[in-house]
Amino acid sequence: MKAGIHPEYAPAKITCACGRETEAASTVGEIHVEICSHCHPFFTGRQKLVDTAGRVERFIAKYGDRSARGDEAEETKKEEAAAEGAPAEEAVAADA
Repeated sequence: MKAGIHPEYAPAKITCACGRETEAASTVGEIHVEICSHCHPFFTGRQKLVDTAGRVERFIAKYGDRSARGDEAEETKKEEAAAEGAPAEEAVAADA
């Protein structure tokens, strides 16, 4: 093994968001983590809801409420067909 190419390991303090501190060997002096075995639902047996930035809200913000626009588009086609004199059902069926 070559000498001098490996990092130096030293005791490191690992701090969780819940406040628990643990020591381990690492090349970094202090490590901050969001979740540990003391507060993780798998180890505690308690369920904790973790919202991942509102997935449904992000989808609606990105694509809008397309179901409402679909109804409006169908009504617009019926109105245009009525103005032209064609039955509305035939105009909608022709588009589908």
